[in-house]
Amino acid sequence: MRLLILSFMVLMPTLLAVADDEKLSGRVIGTFETVDYSTFEMSTTANTREMAFDGNLDTYFASWERNYTWTGLDLGSKHVITKVGWSPRNDSHGEDRVLLGVFEGANREDFMDALPLYIIKKRGKIGEISHASIDCSAGFRYVRYVGPSDARCNIAELEFYGHPGEGDSTNLYRLTNLPTVSIHTLDGVIPFDKETDISSQITIIGDEGVNLLSVPGGIRERGNYSRNFPKKPYRIKFDKKQNVLDAPAKAKKWTLINNYGDKTLMRNLLAFEISRKMGMPYTPYGRAVDVLLNGEYKGCYQLCDQVNVNKNRVNITEMTPQDVSGSALTGGYFLEIDAYAYDERKWFQSSNGNPVVVKSPDEDSITTNQFYYIWSHFNKMESQWKKYLDLNTFLRHFLVGELSGNTDTYWSVFMYKQRDDDMVYTGPVWDFDLAFDNDNRTYPVNSKSDYIYRSGGSCAGNMLNFVDRIVVADGTAKAMLLKIWDEARQNGLDKESLEAYVDRLEKQLELSQELNFIRWPIMNDWVHMNPVVWGSFYNEVQNVRRFIKNRVDWMDKKLNYTFIPSHIKEVQPDFNEPYEVFNLSGVYCGNNLDGMTPGVYIVRQGSRTFKIVH
Repeated sequence: MRLLILSFMVLMPTLLAVADDEKLSGRVIGTFETVDYSTFEMSTTANTREMAFDGNLDTYFASWERNYTWTGLDLGSKHVITKVGWSPRNDSHGEDRVLLGVFEGANREDFMDALPLYIIKKRGKIGEISHASIDCSAGFRYVRYVGPSDARCNIAELEFYGHPGEGDSTNLYRLTNLPTVSIHTLDGVIPFDKETDISSQITIIGDEGVNLLSVPGGIRERGNYSRNFPKKPYRIKFDKKQNVLDAPAKAKKWTLINNYGDKTLMRNLLAFEISRKMGMPYTPYGRAVDVLLNGEYKGCYQLCDQVNVNKNRVNITEMTPQDVSGSALTGGYFLEIDAYAYDERKWFQSSNGNPVVVKSPDEDSITTNQFYYIWSHFNKMESQWKKYLDLNTFLRHFLVGELSGNTDTYWSVFMYKQRDDDMVYTGPVWDFDLAFDNDNRTYPVNSKSDYIYRSGGSCAGNMLNFVDRIVVADGTAKAMLLKIWDEARQNGLDKESLEAYVDRLEKQLELSQELNFIRWPIMNDWVHMNPVVWGSFYNEVQNVRRFIKNRVDWMDKKLNYTFIPSHIKEVQPDFNEPYEVFNLSGVYCGNNLDGMTPGVYIVRQGSRTFKIVH
């Protein structure tokens, strides 16, 4: 009997919560200006926001503006929302107008702190109210419905159900299985250029909906050519450095890559995996996410490092304006050979005709001494590359570009120089939306007999000639290139592992891509440099699979390479005993695997030598 009483007491809060979950009412809030369809003029009396809560399916709310408009309720106090309802306007477009509509809850009337409650993933039904259960444990005073893009909201009826309560952040809603990035800007200002930061509250929900980051910052547009697409790329900047999801870096600046012309939504992520397998010292962090801006769904993006100076990004000394002489003047410098350099404030043309932007020190802090030092040193590197160019990173970067078939490898190239080190290093890799057979100027890449950078690839300035001097004309560099390729192939870089990675990304993106291509219905259109319209997400991914399968063989043939697996036994050492670590080239790497780049290493422990995958 006592057990039954205890069981009832445990269940009682749940039963009471269900009993209290009634249809909620409150003060109607939202977009004030409406459209009077009888005159097609702005109004404040026709089709008002109150009509979405009048219980009449024949009336409706229709805003004057076409985007970012909404209506909702001030509930007076916090409530945990457990169900929402909606019905579309009764006209020929009504059922489609609710698709991708978003419900949000907030505790500020301006919704700067809003969290998503639900996104509508199916067409509505005229004359009926559709309902959805809400899986969010937080409590909200303000609730609203934000119409999808270009819809003027056009909603006939809305309903919110729930019960009073503070709630908590133990279970938050994500649009799909991916993390959700939700950004709300002050006064609803939409980013309009890549110079002006719009004050924002940036919210990231990840880790099965239990990990919440919601902090102030700013947002602006980013990119060059990619800014011309209707799906805009963004840069976000937190007011203070933040740890984001599982990214290694704690930093202020991050990017949201739009991947508009990449209908697989995965090319950058796949290229980053190749970079890691190729042993690049730093590979940018990337994670597929769903993005909301002021409550409007914007699509599937890639949340990525802003490539800048940081101990977990480009790990060089960050200079100050006082570093103008001696050792301090020698670095660190972060550079970009960039075809768009002419639009930047701090750039130079090298003596060999290559446009170079100085990324760090940035344009607002770099001194004249610093600018002319790095200009002179870069010229020295170009003319004496055997002495001043780090071949190891340059050739690894080259191989990532060629294996991915990236036509833009030398359109934009990051390089850096550390303090008290005369060498100029190459990396990280970046920008692969045209890679993996997605460029009509070079498709099909595997039909080319030469490297892609020499067969239609885009090169800034005279980069083609510079790369030729190294990769084509120099015997030592060619031998090292083959050695690095062998190391990577022994390290597990093969078509099977890359295809398996594509499989994982395809599964991971399945739900998000469906929403993305409802928001951006381009699957049957030629956009950007698409060589073929494949007609579906599955077929787009199949194109990438085919490319990878053939490209590894193409690279082996081009490099005159035959893969011979290592016969060293792959085992685990006794980590409690001393050991030494070497790379596959026999170079000593230290006495501990901790912190080393993932890959294959040779471990010597006492009289035993064996291979280990780290």
